[in-house]
Amino acid sequence: MDYDVIFIGSGHANWHAAVTLKQAGKSVAIVEEDTLAGTCTNYGCDAKILLDGPFELVDQLHQYDKLGVEVNTKINWSQMMAYKHQVIDPLSVQMGMLFKQMGIDILMGHGSLLDGHTVQVADQRYTATNIVLGTGQRPASLPVDGSDFIHDSREFLDLEEMPNHLTFVGAGIISLEFASMAAMLGSAVTVVEFGDRALGAFNQEHVQQLVKKLESAGVNFLFNEGLASVSKNDDDTFTAKTTAGTEIKTDYVLGATGRIPNVENLGLETVGIDFNKRGIVVNDHLQTTIDSIYASGDVIDKNIARLTPTATFESNYIAGQILGINGAAIDYPVIPSVVFTMPRLAQAGVTVAEANENPEKYHVQAVPYGKRLAFQYKNELDADLELIFDKENYLVGAEISGNYAPDLINILVMIINQHMSANDLGKQIFAFPSSSVGVIDLLSMSLHRN
Repeated sequence: MDYDVIFIGSGHANWHAAVTLKQAGKSVAIVEEDTLAGTCTNYGCDAKILLDGPFELVDQLHQYDKLGVEVNTKINWSQMMAYKHQVIDPLSVQMGMLFKQMGIDILMGHGSLLDGHTVQVADQRYTATNIVLGTGQRPASLPVDGSDFIHDSREFLDLEEMPNHLTFVGAGIISLEFASMAAMLGSAVTVVEFGDRALGAFNQEHVQQLVKKLESAGVNFLFNEGLASVSKNDDDTFTAKTTAGTEIKTDYVLGATGRIPNVENLGLETVGIDFNKRGIVVNDHLQTTIDSIYASGDVIDKNIARLTPTATFESNYIAGQILGINGAAIDYPVIPSVVFTMPRLAQAGVTVAEANENPEKYHVQAVPYGKRLAFQYKNELDADLELIFDKENYLVGAEISGNYAPDLINILVMIINQHMSANDLGKQIFAFPSSSVGVIDLLSMSLHRN
């Protein structure tokens, strides 16, 4: 064999395992046809959170209106975009240098399977004991007239100037995160959603609070309307027409109606690997129908959240499988999900909806921590937390609305996964007067006591 392991795709779903295996003395190659290090690093979550930073700060400053702070701050999108390029653009080069220094071979081009141990890249064939498929997903394209005028999230995160009017198709995470930034810059925003609600997987009371805040900032939501067509006008603007006949004159249309797995032209049919429109089918060891070939990350057909941390977890698991460190089936912990809007929304574990449907198993406790811990949370008075407990009063789920939600959910996930009791928390000493310690104190009053 040319290599012990060949990875197709260089994102988080693959490169963590590649590094671990190389450090363990294995010969490793990574095949990549786009940009090294994948979507998240180059044109996904990293770029988004970098651009989001000043918007979060300005939003928090507004919480001190009439309390002695005058907010006159202006965000310059073009300068922020230049900063984004300065920070993000070199990352793929840096990752490539790291791989090279470690002795990981980079094979640039499209990789396709010829059999259970052979990958073809351009006109070259390479063999490996194991192959890992981590090709990720891409934005779904809308089959409507004028689809060529519809942009995706990657293009939005490269916008040199923010358009005066933007139309987002879909009311999911991507649309609402981008709409939050555009509205704060003063752009007019329209969100077209085929369904009757935004962010269907999240706490709808929190979502409605977010929608109302966006509406007060000038965002117009059109629910129960799909996109029918997009046409270009003589003045270089566009007209987006909905299935209800609504016409929207706009400068920019972004499609965010979901993502689809990159399974085409991988040779899956040739070698007999099962897949469907949701992705590649794997067993509980992340093996495909060919034992020597694994799949990792968003390209897998799975029901759990397709997130960067999940892909990293799977990548590390596969490395352990190949090294023979752990032969057990993969066991996912509770996984947190976050929407980086203003306010942030986060959730993990058993949801409020599940708890309400199963009152014999769970009970819910609402904690209006923004009001109860006003100064600790920078006067975000409408920040809200709902905790879900099982019948023994162990924490099993949480749903949060508030700017501190991402950090709070990480703490709560650890408590859930470690099955921590009030006594366990009592053995810890936390920094004071930090913001999170107040929520921990409130939580410990309700937790199971040994």
